[in-house]
Amino acid sequence: MSTEGMSREEAEEYQKQLVDEKMERDAEFLVKKAERATLRTCLRDKYRLPKSEQDDNMIQLAGDDIDVPDELLKMVEDDVAEEEQNDSLLGQMQNLQNMDMDQIKEKASAMATEMKTKAEEKCSVM
Repeated sequence: MSTEGMSREEAEEYQKQLVDEKMERDAEFLVKKAERATLRTCLRDKYRLPKSEQDDNMIQLAGDDIDVPDELLKMVEDDVAEEEQNDSLLGQMQNLQNMDMDQIKEKASAMATEMKTKAEEKCSVM
C-alpha cells in the first residue's frame, strides 16, 4: 500500500506498524526454525547421527521460546522405548520366535549345496 494521500503523521504511523509487523513475523519465524532444529536434534540423538552445529546455534539463538509440539516429542520417545525393548535380550528372543525355522533351514541347506558345488568345480580332488 502506498502512503500517497496520507498525512505525514498517518504515513509515519503506517511505516511504524509495518516495521512492528515485520519484527513480529521475524521473531515467529525464528522460533519455528528453532523448533525444527530441536526436533532434528532429537532425531539425531535417537539415530545416533552426528550433531549439527547449525542446529545448536539456532536453538541457542531462540533461547527459551522453543516449544516443540508434545505429539512429536511423544513419537520420538515412543520410538526410543520400542528400540530399547527390541535391543534387549528378551526382545531378541521374541524376534527368534517370530522367525520361520523351516525357511532358515532351507536357505542354509541351499547355501551349503551351492558352496559344495562351487568347491567341486574349482578343486579336482573333491
